[in-house]
Amino acid sequence: MSLTENDDTKKDFHHTDLYASIPQACLPIVYHPDYNITFMGLEKLHPFDSGKWGKVIHFLKEEQFITNGKIVEAREATEEDLQVVHTKRYLNRLKWSLVVATITEIPPVMFLPNFLVQRKVLRPLRTQTGGTIMAGKLAVDRGWAINVGGGFHHCSSDRGGGFCAYADITLAIKFLFERVEGISRATIIDLDAHQGNGHERDFLDDKRVFIMDMYNRYIYPGDGYAKRAIRRKVELDWGTEDSEYLQKVELHSEGALNEVRPDIIVYNAGTDILDGDPLGGLSISPQGIVKRDEIVFKAAKRRGIPLLMVTSGGYQKETARIIADSILNLHRLGLIGTEEVEGEGSSALVTHMIRSSGSAGSTLTSV
Repeated sequence: MSLTENDDTKKDFHHTDLYASIPQACLPIVYHPDYNITFMGLEKLHPFDSGKWGKVIHFLKEEQFITNGKIVEAREATEEDLQVVHTKRYLNRLKWSLVVATITEIPPVMFLPNFLVQRKVLRPLRTQTGGTIMAGKLAVDRGWAINVGGGFHHCSSDRGGGFCAYADITLAIKFLFERVEGISRATIIDLDAHQGNGHERDFLDDKRVFIMDMYNRYIYPGDGYAKRAIRRKVELDWGTEDSEYLQKVELHSEGALNEVRPDIIVYNAGTDILDGDPLGGLSISPQGIVKRDEIVFKAAKRRGIPLLMVTSGGYQKETARIIADSILNLHRLGLIGTEEVEGEGSSALVTHMIRSSGSAGSTLTSV
């Protein structure tokens, strides 16, 4: 099922709390403690660090970049919110624990009563999904926004997979198209190590959405049908390192934004490109990830295009620290935050770290 331009008819929209006004004092950084999945240790059966989102916030607080009062508290997406994209049939299937166990790749989940699965597994994912939708509106209002969670790019309107149960990227874009005046074109820059086949299937026939996807060509999901939606496809080899990777990020993100000027950029910033990630198969250093995010934010800011960032995949303990370091670097450079900060020193430092750092590179699937 694809979401075509024909869907963009004017109608009476359902009431949603996800577009409620946000105090100006808040930074457009969206998070809720409910993002984190903990339940009798079952979450440890998947390599995904299901508590990484809270760790990112912890590090940002530790660096005195953010306080509780400055964070935008995410709200859970309701059934009506989800139905903007998802079929009723798909949402009903999530009421079967076996289906959720298959999507999350945690087999013991199939033996749990579904009310527990809803509360302990799906509610956190619905809250992250609500966070992405909220961050989409915030990005338009403030010029940028970061959902510390989200990025479930393997889920489409009628099927989930790879730990992705809700299509938050598709939802955020559809909400903007339907509810925000002047937002009629979007570009997705997907730099997670895996192909973003969920949003690709959703926007297969929708000319309003330009998709750039840069991923390891040899790993999950290998969805040839979905690849037809990619307008700028960059397929990487095992063990790709910083120098080649960053060159391609800059070349293709600039190229994508020069080819079509969108009203909003959705940046899927997976950290599973990190060297040693058990699922990503690439060899990018922590400094390389920080520099990658800087390149994308700079490209957006130069053009004055609002940018929504989601954090997506990342399967090592270091990823939370790297995400926090990247956000701090973006702030130092004046790419996010309220103050314009001269950032050449920081940028030069990151470049030096990249040049001086070395690099080195499954059957499981992933966000």
